[in-house]
Amino acid sequence: MRTWMILGMLIGGCLGLQAQTLQQKVDQAVTREPLKGAVVGVMVQDAAGHVLASREAGRRMVPASNLKLVTTGTALHALGPDFRFETGIGYTGTVEDGTLHGDVYIIGGGDPTIGVTDTVAVKPDALFWRWKSLLKDAGISRIDGRIIGDGRAYEGHLENTTWGYDDTGTYYGAGCNALSYYENAIDYLVSAGAADEPVKVTQRFPDTPWMHFSNRTWTAPKGTGNSLYLYTTDLAPYAEMRGTYAIDRKPKVEHFANKYGALTCAYYFWQNLRDTGWDISGGYADIDRGGYVRGADFVPAYKAGTPQVLGQSASPVLAKIVRQTNVLSDNFYAEALFRQMGEKASGNAVYDSCRVAVYDVLEGLMESDPAGIRIEDGSGLSRLNTASPAFLVSFLRSMTRSRGFDAFLASLPQPGEGTLNTLLPKLTPAQKARIRVKSGSMDGVLCYSGYILDEQGKPARIFSLMVNGATAKTAALRETLGGLIEAML
Repeated sequence: MRTWMILGMLIGGCLGLQAQTLQQKVDQAVTREPLKGAVVGVMVQDAAGHVLASREAGRRMVPASNLKLVTTGTALHALGPDFRFETGIGYTGTVEDGTLHGDVYIIGGGDPTIGVTDTVAVKPDALFWRWKSLLKDAGISRIDGRIIGDGRAYEGHLENTTWGYDDTGTYYGAGCNALSYYENAIDYLVSAGAADEPVKVTQRFPDTPWMHFSNRTWTAPKGTGNSLYLYTTDLAPYAEMRGTYAIDRKPKVEHFANKYGALTCAYYFWQNLRDTGWDISGGYADIDRGGYVRGADFVPAYKAGTPQVLGQSASPVLAKIVRQTNVLSDNFYAEALFRQMGEKASGNAVYDSCRVAVYDVLEGLMESDPAGIRIEDGSGLSRLNTASPAFLVSFLRSMTRSRGFDAFLASLPQPGEGTLNTLLPKLTPAQKARIRVKSGSMDGVLCYSGYILDEQGKPARIFSLMVNGATAKTAALRETLGGLIEAML
């Protein structure tokens, strides 16, 4: 008996030393560069909920893309891993002898993957084939009318009103609506011109023939970098690129925001129909906020109708979309999930409704009032989002009891994947496989939250490391926080 008591004391002492060592590493790291002077929050727990390291764990901090953990987790829990967004095809008017005397409607249901060329999305030609099949099955072979992109299912602003003005012109601040195309992004090839001359700008994809584009850029001296921004809104089809591009920089494809996703989708389906031999007398159009059909001239033509729905196409399953969201930290996909939460809960996708929907799911999932977090959007782009390390760890623990946990855990990248491509490069593949973590970064902010798995693939550690107000380079912050993650293995 005495031998077992001594052995137990030794084991307990070793566990205590391990926890103390991790705490010591945290305490030492915050007193040195690059963390010195920054706001640092830490919470690390073992599988049983024992605290292994903690610092300012209750402080609410800007989580950046760590908020996507909450968005993707609550979406999987509420909607289910097998949920699919649906896009309807319908028409108004009458069909006579194969001719539709009316309009075809593409009825958006929030699918963020339309027109996207990543490994998850259905390729555009295959999607368009499905839509054409629905028309053919209804006896339609000719269209005496328009192709209308209908994004009315999501009410409210396209972007979150707390996002920065510059952000809303970028691809990562494009905004999500019920019918999108190519993640509502637009690509431009930019290259330096002669000194003090405009930057050379060529639109690559998608085509937006209705847009009026102005180039107000100039080529800057060597070493001055890239400060190009596209300024545009959904109020009128005008865009202006401003800023500078250093004369020594190589040509680059830059990604900006396209505020007319529904119109772009209608345009590309209209073009596909024409290219495959369909006769269409009208053009392409979308529906403005007043409910009027408007074409490429942006003149309201007539009130949009209520289409007769012929059928739907479906997105990839939610589990695959969530995986893409977390590995690549895809803001557009995250906002689509956030908007869908509001739509499902209340039939309204304005941001206020979406926030209420997510809070309600959190309260049920965590079996308590979700204190320690403030949610403004789904992606983490807003600097008004706040979350504490203690909250994030509590949420991650609650997710282990969710029906969506297996898909949630599988969605989190390991070092070397996606946004973690430069995290802990010296670890062995076996060590990397034990780390499942979401990063979050913006100016002055770097966060890592996730799980350390045991040999059976079960969470052995749940952690959140958050840094705000940092002035050091991201690479230095990454190395220091990576060292703390490695110490948890």
